[in-house]
Amino acid sequence: MLRHALVLPALLLATGAAAQGDPLRGADFARRNCGECHATGATGAGAAPRAPAFRDLHRRYPVEQLAEALAEGIVTGHRGMPAFELTTSQIDDLIAYLRSLEQR
Repeated sequence: MLRHALVLPALLLATGAAAQGDPLRGADFARRNCGECHATGATGAGAAPRAPAFRDLHRRYPVEQLAEALAEGIVTGHRGMPAFELTTSQIDDLIAYLRSLEQR
């Protein structure tokens, strides 16, 4: 029985099912940290025309795959985009928010 009790949590972590995230916290994080350039909401335009709108990111990338880049730190080849690393809970929240934008 103990063996099965250990397998289920490991399976949930491997599939990402255990990581729920809070889309409201993710939206707040996106607005505060990314909203200067990106359109982070369900509507509207961002201040930087070349910065992709968050509501369209799922068309460019599988949203779950962004988690690894966020954990390692996003570094771009252009000036103005800050390099930063997110905590696990911030990543979960941001991914949950991006998933909520997919559904609109």
